[in-house]
Amino acid sequence: QVQLVESGGGSVQAGGSLRLSCTASKTSDHIPCMAWFRQAPGKEREGVATINTDLGTTDYADSVKGRFTISQDNEKNTVQLQMNRTKPEDSAIYYCAARSPCYALIPATKPMVWWPDWGQGTQVTVSS
Repeated sequence: QVQLVESGGGSVQAGGSLRLSCTASKTSDHIPCMAWFRQAPGKEREGVATINTDLGTTDYADSVKGRFTISQDNEKNTVQLQMNRTKPEDSAIYYCAARSPCYALIPATKPMVWWPDWGQGTQVTVSS
């Protein structure tokens, strides 16, 4: 089973930047699709950004377009989420997700059930 480990969460003032990282371990297989979700208290977990590393394509939730960037690290099975111009409403636990095999870009609007593997999450707090 794939193990996903997130890092890079923390606190930042509104307008600042954070960079989250997610590494998949316990597998030597390439994982073509990875994503970031987030869940704020009392709210459902929502997709933030997805990537298909084979196709080089990405998708974002409307709420983060132009501010967040998902990218693949040179290290195998590692993706980052660069969060710029953060807002208080970005505060949430951020989760990494993965899917393999995967032959297309999974839209960020697709729900959790599309993603079989999950990390434990990392807290992001944006203060005003």
